Amino acid sequence: MNIPQDLKYTKDHEWIKVEGDTATIGITDFAQGELGDIVYVEVETVDETLDREEVFGTVEAVKTVSDLYLPLSGEIIEFNESLEDEPEKVNSDPYGEGWMIKIKFSDESQLKDLLSADAYKEVLGS
Repeated sequence: MNIPQDLKYTKDHEWIKVEGDTATIGITDFAQGELGDIVYVEVETVDETLDREEVFGTVEAVKTVSDLYLPLSGEIIEFNESLEDEPEKVNSDPYGEGWMIKIKFSDESQLKDLLSADAYKEVLGS
């Protein structure tokens, strides 16, 4: 299982790449594997400001639909629109072309609540 060391993680199986006051967010390799073949990613919250742990979208797989929770408070500034035509990128490249949103986060202190790669491995029991 791929768990890049340079990213942060949540117990909800999302990854966060922090660059300045912007964060790129997607779901982890573990999450996409558990969901199975992803057929649709819906994010209708672009340009909205949401609090941490609010639902920012959904990911639909063949057998289930899962809510996506915002790991940091902030404004959603971009959605990966290529997922509209190719949602399978989340399965094939969850940490690259399968990213979901970018946010401008508003509370830097929330970063300390995110998990390191090693802490995330512990959550998975590996």
